[in-house]
Amino acid sequence: MTKFKSDFLRVLDERGFIHQISDPEGLDALAAKGPITGYVGYDATATSIHIGNLITVTMLYWLQETGHKAISLMGGGTSMVGDPSFRDDQRKLLTPEQIDTNIESIKKVYGRILNYGGSNPAIMVNNADWLLKLNYVEFLRDVGRYFSVNRMLSFDSVRLRLEREQSLSFLEFNYMIMQGYDFVELNRRYGTVLQMGGSDQWGNIINGVDLSHRMGGPQLYALTTPLLTKSSGEKMGKSASGAVWLNGDLFSPYDFWQYFRNTEDADVERWLKIFTRLPMDEIARLAALGGSEINEVKKILATEVTAIVHGREAAEQAAATAAATFEAGAIDLSLPTAAVPAGELKAGIGIQAALVQAGLAGSNGEARRHIASGAVRVNDDVIEDERLTLSDGNLLPEGVIKLSVGKKRHALIKPA
Repeated sequence: MTKFKSDFLRVLDERGFIHQISDPEGLDALAAKGPITGYVGYDATATSIHIGNLITVTMLYWLQETGHKAISLMGGGTSMVGDPSFRDDQRKLLTPEQIDTNIESIKKVYGRILNYGGSNPAIMVNNADWLLKLNYVEFLRDVGRYFSVNRMLSFDSVRLRLEREQSLSFLEFNYMIMQGYDFVELNRRYGTVLQMGGSDQWGNIINGVDLSHRMGGPQLYALTTPLLTKSSGEKMGKSASGAVWLNGDLFSPYDFWQYFRNTEDADVERWLKIFTRLPMDEIARLAALGGSEINEVKKILATEVTAIVHGREAAEQAAATAAATFEAGAIDLSLPTAAVPAGELKAGIGIQAALVQAGLAGSNGEARRHIASGAVRVNDDVIEDERLTLSDGNLLPEGVIKLSVGKKRHALIKPA
């Protein structure tokens, strides 16, 4: 482990956040000397960010926690283009109204993780404030001339797209220029010297570092996190029902709690370091526990991360729901619930469709596989018939139908 002098890099290092730094010694010396300003950029391509973004937001948290200035940059301008990095096709173009709606929704999550008040408040800015006001010809002369097309084509995010013979539009090609310019503009406005992001953003971030140098600006720095994969090799961030979003309306606090409760044993210590704020000595103590105690540690992990993203009350409610469902065998009405029109339920709904609607299967095919393996239960009774039809006759006294896949995944169907 590298011995950093600054509290900021020491914390990131011991918690497993660091993949690459453009100039480790220079950044460490600067951060040790006094407060620096750093940022992470987020495009508003959806109404929520996902668990992969939680890693970079957490880096901003530790930047702020160690006495530095944190900026969350909302991509109101870059979202109109879309980052082409490692994609096979162009993102769907969003209207300014859609982007603004997405930004307002995303802000709620940031407000729970970062402190935008107090003596050292984080700052949220929008790159639409400068990108939408640029004069195109002036921008080409003042900024575009410093970018080498040869070098841009060498970046993995572009090269792999072209090697697969997937079209890369001129619009998308401009994205890395815009992101590089963001870094320079944030330095001018706020004295920002550090941009952080995932490992897939390394090329885009380095563009900003180089652009500042070529334009006669100060030394800027890049820092990226590793691509987070589970011990099984699977990329982190996917659940049976899709992406693990941080907004509760897209992925419920209970499902979020369950996602971390189901962490593989080998990943528990890593996730405690990265996703929680528990002290390192407490993490070491928890990580040393084995046998059945590891399940209690997973509950602590799930509750701590859920408390950060959804609030302590929601986290404790999710933990209580899980305890009632798994340990007491009760029907807890705060389980994830899918509402089905009363008329539709009266007429009958197929078990496969019900599992999909309840978020316990991603498709009818997946639902059939669950049934064939004997993993599906309705009101705690194992189901073997993939053509089973559920109706209001299956409603429990609580007015719901309980669906289960395996021992850990449950949901309710109720008439609307």
